Amino acid sequence: MASLECSLIEPTSITVLMSEEQSISPLRVFFKDARSVFKLDELGKEIAEIAIPAALALAADPVASLIDTAFIGHIGPVELAAVGVAIAVFNQVSRIAIFPLVSVTTSFVAEEDATYKVISDDRENGEEAEPPWTSDSEMKELLTSKDQEKAVYSVESFETDASTSKHQRKHIPSVSTALVVGGVLGLLQALLLVLCAKPVLSYMGVPYDDPMMSPASQYLTLRSLGAPAVLLSLAMQGVFRGLKDTKTPLYATVAGDATNIILDPIFIFVFHLGVSGAAIAHVISQYLISLILLWRLLRHVVVLPPNLKDLQFGRFLKNGFLLLARVIAVTFCVTLAASMAARKGSVTMAAFQICLQVWLATSLLADGLAVAGQAILASSFARNDHLKARNAASRVLQLGLVLGLGLCLFLGIGFKFASRLFTRDANVLHLIYIGIPFVALTQPLNSLAFVFDGINYGASDFAYSAYSMIIVAVISISCVLILSHSYGFVGIWVALTIYMALRMFAGFWRMGTATGPWSFLRSSL
Repeated sequence: MASLECSLIEPTSITVLMSEEQSISPLRVFFKDARSVFKLDELGKEIAEIAIPAALALAADPVASLIDTAFIGHIGPVELAAVGVAIAVFNQVSRIAIFPLVSVTTSFVAEEDATYKVISDDRENGEEAEPPWTSDSEMKELLTSKDQEKAVYSVESFETDASTSKHQRKHIPSVSTALVVGGVLGLLQALLLVLCAKPVLSYMGVPYDDPMMSPASQYLTLRSLGAPAVLLSLAMQGVFRGLKDTKTPLYATVAGDATNIILDPIFIFVFHLGVSGAAIAHVISQYLISLILLWRLLRHVVVLPPNLKDLQFGRFLKNGFLLLARVIAVTFCVTLAASMAARKGSVTMAAFQICLQVWLATSLLADGLAVAGQAILASSFARNDHLKARNAASRVLQLGLVLGLGLCLFLGIGFKFASRLFTRDANVLHLIYIGIPFVALTQPLNSLAFVFDGINYGASDFAYSAYSMIIVAVISISCVLILSHSYGFVGIWVALTIYMALRMFAGFWRMGTATGPWSFLRSSL
């Protein structure tokens, strides 16, 4: 009888238990093995080897901008505010091209490199090489049949003559495509900003007769001449990230930024070039970075394709336009906030510029974890290794939260003392002190938001990243307009806090509901 009851009850019980497990299991990915967050196992070491150099490289450019800001701040508050607007314009225009290019390049190179290794291993073992996307994978959904043929070709071993190179160079079509796209976009950006510097600055809230217009236009025009180098160097950084080599971009960036730091005081104070000297120093440093990266890249990858048909423009454009929509939404939010600050006057803009640069420089440390997550997940999805994808996502998110809390504590204590390095103007310092709580307390939100971005890109979830960001931007733009008008400087920072909270929630929602590429979480946890 007991056996009969069990047989009658068991199916229902199993159904209920399975339903309950599926309803809560996706959320467990955020807490899985949380006690091992700092464990240097195989995964921990792989994350550290990618994330630490990447974080240092990513932080180097904002740090260089901070140094520019510190030097220019000693010229005067008008020049400081002017450069603040110019940097905001240059950075936001650059991001429209940079982030789609770098993110798509990293994912595609990681996928092709993972496929290269799988096929190479199979051939060494005497097995028939079969691309991983022949099974149900995210990569299969992204590629057309023609793209798949190109990707198969891209992982064919390409060996150089032993007398000319000691290395085996890989032929990866994404590399050639990224460099072509980066070069073209860099030239277009330079041309746009050189010709339209004053109208763009006027749109940003700097009237033509304002004292800020002359130094701002000088700085923006000169710095725009470095746009081709910026886009090319970042395209190459995307390649190295996809190859899980973040040390090479770090060395190149440090060399370039060290040059910038040395040249800044020489051009600004010795040659008396003012803000123009700061821009010239920055441009020289960017071309140096590009040359170093290109030299290193030529040693590992075949940069020029055998024929033009090997370039994957269709594949890049398909996913690049999705990320372009996302980046435009992100750019508009931050640019609008800077524009609202500029409309409040030079003092408000100077304080906002210092707070924003510190906010971004420290928050971008989390991008190192995002890069690690993207590279590891892209390789894992290409190989259909969902277990590693899940574990990597859990680990980088947990590390992101810890990093955010640490940055919150660090800035809450140290930013007030460090603010005098940027300016001695009492009015500017007063506003900076008001902004410190926002800069510090938003760090956990920022860190998680950036890490979620890397995870989504690693899963090739470009469509969700784009559409969710557009929704976030619509809400955030409304908040910036309303709150800046009602509460001024404080209102702008409240709106930016809302903006980052919504970005973080969008990433949490995708994984937490186990939808899209994360549907496997329901069965794997």
